[in-house]
Amino acid sequence: MSDQPRQPRSPRKPGKPYRRPQKDPVRMLAFEALRAVDERDAYANLVLPPLLRKAREKGDFDTRDAALATELVYGTLRRQGTYDAIISACVDRPLREVDPPVLDVLSLGAHQLLGTRIPTHAAVSASVELARVVLGDGRAKFVNAVLRKVAQDDLDGWVEKVAPPYDEDPEDHLAVVHSHPRWVVSALWDSLGGGRAGIEDLLEADNERPEVTLVARPGRATAEELLREDAAVPGRWSPYAVRLAEGGEPGAVEAVRENRAGVQDEGSQLVALALANAPLDGPDRKWLDGCAGPGGKAALLAALAAERGAVLLASEKQPHRAGLVAKALDGNPGPYQVIAADGTRPPWLPGSFDRVLMDVPCTGLGALRRRPEARWRRRPEDLEGFAPLQRSLLHTALDSVRVGGVVGYATCSPHLAETRAVVDDLLKQRPEAELIDARPLLPGVPDLGDGPDVQLWPHLHGTDAMYLALIRRTG
Repeated sequence: MSDQPRQPRSPRKPGKPYRRPQKDPVRMLAFEALRAVDERDAYANLVLPPLLRKAREKGDFDTRDAALATELVYGTLRRQGTYDAIISACVDRPLREVDPPVLDVLSLGAHQLLGTRIPTHAAVSASVELARVVLGDGRAKFVNAVLRKVAQDDLDGWVEKVAPPYDEDPEDHLAVVHSHPRWVVSALWDSLGGGRAGIEDLLEADNERPEVTLVARPGRATAEELLREDAAVPGRWSPYAVRLAEGGEPGAVEAVRENRAGVQDEGSQLVALALANAPLDGPDRKWLDGCAGPGGKAALLAALAAERGAVLLASEKQPHRAGLVAKALDGNPGPYQVIAADGTRPPWLPGSFDRVLMDVPCTGLGALRRRPEARWRRRPEDLEGFAPLQRSLLHTALDSVRVGGVVGYATCSPHLAETRAVVDDLLKQRPEAELIDARPLLPGVPDLGDGPDVQLWPHLHGTDAMYLALIRRTG
């Protein structure tokens, strides 16, 4: 044995001094939002705003930082299926064996490489640096190796490699190219009908960032007032709608802060307006919104009812959502009432109302532009869970309206199992139910199909995929 004392082992190679990983506030925030979506089943549109607000308060963010963080989160979620297929081709193990936090960093990196104009070297280095901060040096090396493989081609090149040919498997091809689960592609295609062009247009529209649309609540604000705001342009179809161009901030609009206007998709506005304008036999004094949370349609209906001297009852089963409804209706110029009640066991007497809206709980497949993560969260079996509730609520709606009154059955899903199948079942069981042609009650709106019900589409109307059937009780 040597008599020389043992020299301490150097923890790093000579010439390679240890460097602390640098925290990038934008990518850290985007990673935090993605982890919340994955771990807590949170929705990005609920998680992201408070994170951005906190970052601004700390002085870490300016407007450009907030815009980049938002793009990274939503872009990654919208293209998650496509990026998963690409990343899977670049790793030597099944994707399910990659730790979810590692996969989130890889997905963020893939989006920067394939879905933004960030230079390749910057996208890779920023992603590796993020990995060093949140995952450690070992897994950062894995991230580096995978993203260097991803960077070897552009998005079109990768899609050509990982998507099956359209002629061999149309649905799976579209699922990979447009980043939707195969079963969702199939369901949307069935509802839409037609050939390849229409379904591709719809899937592409689902992956576009939706505009922010405001509603001027009648008697309290006007579209003309809202149009005086920066970046404001008229709505397409609703006389109360105003769209904010990219970068427009609803919270900066005085009428929104004062609750005289709100954020509401134009499709939702059209549903409420169609019910409000449907012809009645007899009086028009009492209206019901039977599934009122979170309150957008109820606020518009209450304002319209007040102009006619009618009263709206807004009912919502969940007490916290009933609180949101009450907040939305606060300041309405006419009388109204908000209650927490189960619409399948209503506390009101049958035949009490002249107009009833039942916007039922559903899979939300019509709002994938706004909640892109929902496409990965939903399963076909979810339809079976919603079906009995949707049918029960529609029967309640028909029971609640008087003879000669009108029911509006609405859902933010175009899935046939949640739309026409529910209405057809009611018509078979209830001879006193009669469909009204809803199309004339959406004046100026094109491409409404054969009727009498209406299905709106993101690619055709620029709205969420809202469905509406109007039903008169005849006896």
